[in-house]
Amino acid sequence: MKGFILDYINENEYRKLERALKKYNMLAFKKLNFEYYPALRSGEFLGELVASDKKNNTETYELKLPSDHLFTQVHGEVKLRYIVYKEQNIVMLETIMPTDILLEGHVAELTTYKGVMISKANAEKDKFLVNLFSAMDR
Repeated sequence: MKGFILDYINENEYRKLERALKKYNMLAFKKLNFEYYPALRSGEFLGELVASDKKNNTETYELKLPSDHLFTQVHGEVKLRYIVYKEQNIVMLETIMPTDILLEGHVAELTTYKGVMISKANAEKDKFLVNLFSAMDR
């Protein structure tokens, strides 16, 4: 079986998300580039199957990327969402989530609070969540 080709639904937006991931979560970026992309190219579909379309013969997967525990609690899991077109041997990279904080981090430098990225739009809410989850962990 020959390998799969990685392609993008919206390459410009995906590259922005990828650069923000590199800047703010280097571990996830390294895993993505050196473990997950080669596995996808070889036909090993990682993550959880979230949708399947029998008509178009496609499958949609979500793959959790490694992230800081506190970041996950405040902003949500860091996930790669991709679609596999089996007949054409194409893996379409759709998005990296959470898109809102990553796109905001691409546009402007984000500040951190206790080691967690803080959104400029929701700074007070994010600080409250960081304090809350830090207190709960103790």
